Amino acid sequence: MKLVRGAWKLLVGIKDFLVLVFMLLFFAALFAVLSYKPNAAAVHDGALVVALDGTLAEQPEDADPFAELSGSRALRQHRLRDVVRSLDTARSDARVKAVVLDLDRFMGGYPAAISEVAEAVGRVRASGKPVLAYATGYTDDSYALAANASEVWVNPQGGTLFAGPGGTQIYYKGLLDKLGVNAHIYKVGKFKSAVEPYMRADMSPEAREASQALYGAIFEQWRQAVAKARPKARIADYLTKPDEVIAAAQGDIAASNLRYGLVDKVGDRLAFGKRVAEIAGAPGGRPAGTFKAIKLADWIAAHPLPTGGDEIGVITVAGEIVDGKAGAGSAAGDTVSGLLLKGLARNKLKALVVRIDSPGGSAMASEQIRQAVLQAKAQGLPVVVSMGSLAASGGYWVATAGDTIFAEPNTITGSIGIFGVLPSFENSLAKIGVTTDGVQTTPLSGQPDVLGGINPVTDRILQSAIESGYMRFVNLVATSRKLTPQRVDEIGQGRVWIGGVAHQLKLVDRFGGLQAAIDEAARRAKLDPAKVHPLYLEKEPGAWVSFLNGFAGGDDEEEWADQPAGADLYGRIAMEQRALVAQALGDARRLASGGSVQARCLECMGLGPAVARTGDQSLFDLLLARLGL
Repeated sequence: MKLVRGAWKLLVGIKDFLVLVFMLLFFAALFAVLSYKPNAAAVHDGALVVALDGTLAEQPEDADPFAELSGSRALRQHRLRDVVRSLDTARSDARVKAVVLDLDRFMGGYPAAISEVAEAVGRVRASGKPVLAYATGYTDDSYALAANASEVWVNPQGGTLFAGPGGTQIYYKGLLDKLGVNAHIYKVGKFKSAVEPYMRADMSPEAREASQALYGAIFEQWRQAVAKARPKARIADYLTKPDEVIAAAQGDIAASNLRYGLVDKVGDRLAFGKRVAEIAGAPGGRPAGTFKAIKLADWIAAHPLPTGGDEIGVITVAGEIVDGKAGAGSAAGDTVSGLLLKGLARNKLKALVVRIDSPGGSAMASEQIRQAVLQAKAQGLPVVVSMGSLAASGGYWVATAGDTIFAEPNTITGSIGIFGVLPSFENSLAKIGVTTDGVQTTPLSGQPDVLGGINPVTDRILQSAIESGYMRFVNLVATSRKLTPQRVDEIGQGRVWIGGVAHQLKLVDRFGGLQAAIDEAARRAKLDPAKVHPLYLEKEPGAWVSFLNGFAGGDDEEEWADQPAGADLYGRIAMEQRALVAQALGDARRLASGGSVQARCLECMGLGPAVARTGDQSLFDLLLARLGL
């Protein structure tokens, strides 16, 4: 008995000890979270390391706490305006001896975002400051940035190949037929291809025509930009006959890149670090390959947005437009309209800029955001729309509230059209012997019936509602752009346009980025653009999110040579395959959930980074966990 009591006391003691340790760790982590912030005072002479581990985004999503704290290096989203501002401020700062582009884990961005950063890199190089780029293997997006550098390095085990926009789209019609799922499609617009995966087994001729024109224009702009930034790069053969080029180099892609002038040096991270140390200096007592580095987060903290002068409000509509509330990275109707209305009530704004970077989504949420923008006009404020990478479908719906619209030549816009999808499972249930029956007092009793089938009366009503919504969209555009409804219908029909063509079609007024839109808003408010500052109407990230975002970084000077290498060719192919499977799971969830009337662009998603949406990736990870993989 004494032995049992002794064992029990030992177990209790161990338990108490573990609880104490856990509490100490918890409060230590809580203190770190609450006290964390980038250290502007840590900026010193050295190389500014722009480590783009992840993607470029107009409004980054909040960090995943589980991914960060589990030790995995989750892909981050880097705020576009922060990256551009960092590069521009580095040009004239004597403390920055060089700029390092670490593109080893860069997964890309939409064309307009890539172009904006590439131009900022080019401005640094034009100032005479060295810009050195490194990656194990370059993609189209990462090379567009690297081409503007003074020195382009590639790992000897890696290399650069160009794919161009385009690829595979998944179609589910055959699967739905086998499962007996009846997808009821309600749409307007012969180019509105967002519903084609549920109604066809392949791409329609209209969708193919529109995509070829869009992708071709985007690719030609990319080719011209690379040729201008790096004239000595012989990329023509890499685009037309890459197999022959690589075979001639006996499969050594990096050596072939060097021979064709795509890169300047072939070397690993250690060799690259030594080269940067020659320019920026090496700290004493540190391993070879270490150089004096300036962390990007510290540099951003040391160069905050200006605060002097009158305020020009900037409301951001970024990500898929959804109903209700949502965090950063999604344009939720309640959230965005609430931020704007509160900003109009609490601040002395002189004008408003609506920054749109969205493929669209819920038509209802799009209208809710548009109505909030109209409140600014009702208060007498000039409203200028700034289109980022995307302002399509529901994004363009919001844009119709502006006095003038700015876009980039490679902004993706248009897609004037709406649709709705409702699945019914009467055939699926019949396959397993399940049927339905009941009493209806009117043709709409129990409708839409997803188990027994949606009747023709309901189908006609829903299609009529979609057609009415489309005409409302057309009339909004016609009134805003001073076009006839007939002309808007001709250029609408769900077709997506590149910014340059949209300007010719009078869907866009002027070319220019966000700063150009802010300057125009100031002039319309009869203010000097040099004496105003933007006030971003967005929720500030909490201490916990800020801590996780900083925790995810890995650009410390001590870590350069020890950081894990980026994925090679096979690794990138694997990541793209994971994204494709995750997309399929997400599509199944979206079909099953139905949802509101949608004004969304499908083609737009194919021009973005080859990574899964956060929700789709979560479904994919859950599936792997269930399978024990």
